[in-house]
Amino acid sequence: MESKEKEMARLKEKFLNFYKKDSLYQKGTQPVFGEGHPDAKIILIGEAPGHHESLTGHPFCGTAGKILDELLESIGIKRKDIYITNLIKLRPPNNREPRVEEIRSHGPYLEKQIEIIKPKVICPLGNYSTQYIFKEYGLSNIVQGISKIHGKIFSTKTHFNSFKIVPLYHPAVAVYNPKMKEVLKKDFRILQKINAECSR
Repeated sequence: MESKEKEMARLKEKFLNFYKKDSLYQKGTQPVFGEGHPDAKIILIGEAPGHHESLTGHPFCGTAGKILDELLESIGIKRKDIYITNLIKLRPPNNREPRVEEIRSHGPYLEKQIEIIKPKVICPLGNYSTQYIFKEYGLSNIVQGISKIHGKIFSTKTHFNSFKIVPLYHPAVAVYNPKMKEVLKKDFRILQKINAECSR
């Protein structure tokens, strides 16, 4: 059986062969495929790369990334032990919201990443990632705005794994509204509890 590292490398190579033909491709920017532990119990899924991410090729390396690191540190989880990716792997122009056709084009790569890693917990960050994950994994009947379901725990099962979904606010909300950091910290404590249960 092929190792997870090789499977992920092959998937990344497939994406890299595709991305310069993608409508989102802008010269001078890089795709942000995702990075982290191949056996991660937790996957965090953002919406799309920001400015800093598109220059470096690394997810959550800007201001929102610093907040994410702080949140992870507050619950004793190291970034290297989880997997971080985005629904959209290329930055939309001017940080606009992703379009339906872009989500349709990039979504299968995310699904394959999830299938390779087989996590115990999926944390979509923000509305777009949450809506996509809920629809793809049998929870479309209960999908709501992130303000109503953040920090709640949902369970689902696929042909390759069963896992929990915990929607969270995107860390960027705390950049624009510092008071939201306390809400994020509270939600991340729920993630800490689930992670401890998965480690037993």
